[in-house]
Amino acid sequence: MKSILLKNCLLIEDSKGTTIKKDILVKDGKITDIDNVINYEAEDIEVFDIKENYVLPGFVDCHTHIGIIEEATGKLGIDNNETSNPITPHLRALDGINPLDIAFRDAIVSGVTTVMSGPGSNNPVGGQNIVLKTHGNIIDRMVIKNPSGLKIAFGEDPMSTYGQKDKCPVTRMGVASLIRELFMRTEDYIQRKEAGKITERDAKLEAVVPLLRGEMILRAHAHRADDIVTAIRIADEFNIKKLVIEHGTEAHLVKEYLKEKNVPIAFGPMLTPRIKMELRKRNYGSAVDLVESGVKIALMTDHPYNSIDQLRAVAALAVSEGLKRLDAIKCITISAAELLECGDRLGKIEKGYDADIIVLNGDPLDVVNTKVIMTIINGEVVHRRETHS
Repeated sequence: MKSILLKNCLLIEDSKGTTIKKDILVKDGKITDIDNVINYEAEDIEVFDIKENYVLPGFVDCHTHIGIIEEATGKLGIDNNETSNPITPHLRALDGINPLDIAFRDAIVSGVTTVMSGPGSNNPVGGQNIVLKTHGNIIDRMVIKNPSGLKIAFGEDPMSTYGQKDKCPVTRMGVASLIRELFMRTEDYIQRKEAGKITERDAKLEAVVPLLRGEMILRAHAHRADDIVTAIRIADEFNIKKLVIEHGTEAHLVKEYLKEKNVPIAFGPMLTPRIKMELRKRNYGSAVDLVESGVKIALMTDHPYNSIDQLRAVAALAVSEGLKRLDAIKCITISAAELLECGDRLGKIEKGYDADIIVLNGDPLDVVNTKVIMTIINGEVVHRRETHS
């Protein structure tokens, strides 16, 4: 792999949001040097003059169904909900994602270099999520973190999916009871396993063991405030320390509680119409309210419910509602990476970080006039826009 030298990059400082001009050296897929001027002569280096365009870390979409709900394929490309059983913790997104989904190219062109993808919300327990880079054709070689969490879901989706079959869960109580039952069975399974009394492995329970041992995040689909509180209650009951609320439409109504419990929100999708009762209180300004209250959030598209290429537009919309520009950028870079437990290698332009870098020909949050003119993933240029118009 050739080394890359990016000259005359306009960077945004993490602390103040001010802009500075730097050169960036990339070797072996990592950022190896950042300095005012870097002079480097070698046959295996490619030099790009960025001409004082903005350079940002690749965008991170912390909640999608990319590749598992494929675009332009019809029902045969929809693999996100295994509705033959409401409790499916052993399902792995890794086995359902098609890396040739055309949406991955949309992600690259729009500067999204990392995504979390995974099961849908029809099951109270849906399966295991995955974090992956958006460039590649072998899914196993795109993986950053697998599994990246266990998906559970509250509210309308599981109730309507199984309620119409007259099968549990019909109510919110039923949803919570099925999740509790699984976790209780896993606690008992762990005790028997530690005592050497397990003769046959249970795939469902084995999938939950890392969660109850504190090794995996519990990712709870919850829109309504009461469902958010139920997710926290269940996490507390089973001493689960890692909880992320996915969506959080009404999170602003319990913001003080979320701050007290130190529970972050993967917030969105913001552009979806109110097609469900749970979305009735969707408000573009909720992200601002949460950030100002001290709740850690990241913004997401929930692709394909908002298209993957709308991530930057979502951040711009939050700014129009009052979110500080630097906070908005963090919500689709470092904060999103931290919600995925990848903040030590993604979401920053910093030495030692993955060389996932994008170049924009104007204000990063001007979605009308500014284009992503270069995308670099793992130190490889995977997109270049030859015309800047």
